[in-house]
Amino acid sequence: MSSRDFDFDDVTLHVELAGPNDGPLAILVHGFPDTTATYRHLAPLLVAEGYRVAAPALRGYAPSSLARDGNYQIVATAHDIIRLHEALEGDNNAVIVGHDWGAAATYSAIGAAPEKWRKAVTMAVPPLLLMMQGFTTFDQLQASWYMYFFRNALSEFVVPLNDYDFITRLWSDWSPGYDSADDVARVRDAIGTPERLLASLSYYRAIDDPEVKNPAHAPLRDAATAVGSVPCLYVHGKNDGCILPSTARGAVALLAPGSREEIIENAGHFAHLEQPDAVNALIMNWFQD
Repeated sequence: MSSRDFDFDDVTLHVELAGPNDGPLAILVHGFPDTTATYRHLAPLLVAEGYRVAAPALRGYAPSSLARDGNYQIVATAHDIIRLHEALEGDNNAVIVGHDWGAAATYSAIGAAPEKWRKAVTMAVPPLLLMMQGFTTFDQLQASWYMYFFRNALSEFVVPLNDYDFITRLWSDWSPGYDSADDVARVRDAIGTPERLLASLSYYRAIDDPEVKNPAHAPLRDAATAVGSVPCLYVHGKNDGCILPSTARGAVALLAPGSREEIIENAGHFAHLEQPDAVNALIMNWFQD
């Protein structure tokens, strides 16, 4: 592994890199509350198959910079992904994997720039029209209570208490039985200052904030809910306590022709960490087809 910083006008992305320089590009995008280490089981397999792996730390998450324009809307992350593809001189054989916020950004990135991607994988957050539908149900609203809490300034005081026990409890609720100690320690390093924590919470506050909208991102917003043309494998843990399986059911109907959806037994929100062999086999087979 090596790393490199990519300077864009509004953010500097720190990217973990591995694999041959002439291999097809594979961009791996993490979510909340997580880091690039979430792909520690998948990345070596991709490298072994000849992929050039690039795993960026989301804008606002150390060691990437804070967003210089203050924009943490998910389409800004999608824009980061597209610019990273271009900076690394990726071609139409590139693939992308996104988990959680990374999945949401992936839908925009493949929808707005389908010519850049051969295939995609999204995990734990279904197509956004399904998410919107889920927010009309009591059960999903109850599971998503944290999203509304994060929009309140009180969260900036509560989340860091007791060495970020709040984050530990989220991982426990979302992936019951998984030992998240190492992952949470990495999250503390990534968002463990007031400025970084505010950045991670701002993803939730920016969802419908007109003040941070960038007109240049309009095509990415339009693409976020489009069916698109890039085949996508959607993966969801059967015991996910964050995005309920009932909310994600039927994802394939809102994905491009040739897409698939898979439910992972004995796994929650972080299925790729809880059942890495099963999830990685699905992903590697998907990219080989």
